[in-house]
Amino acid sequence: MGKKWELYEIKDDKVIRKNKICPKCGEGVFLAKHGDRLSCGKCGYTESKKK
Repeated sequence: MGKKWELYEIKDDKVIRKNKICPKCGEGVFLAKHGDRLSCGKCGYTESKKK
């Protein structure tokens, strides 16, 4: 497992999620950032990054 504290930020007493959430899996499952894409390690959902 990676450094989970890098996925969140606290601002004005609110938790802000830094990574995008997987639209298929829902809350609690983030999309991993790769060089050219975002992907879900749980279901395999992938989005291409725009250049």
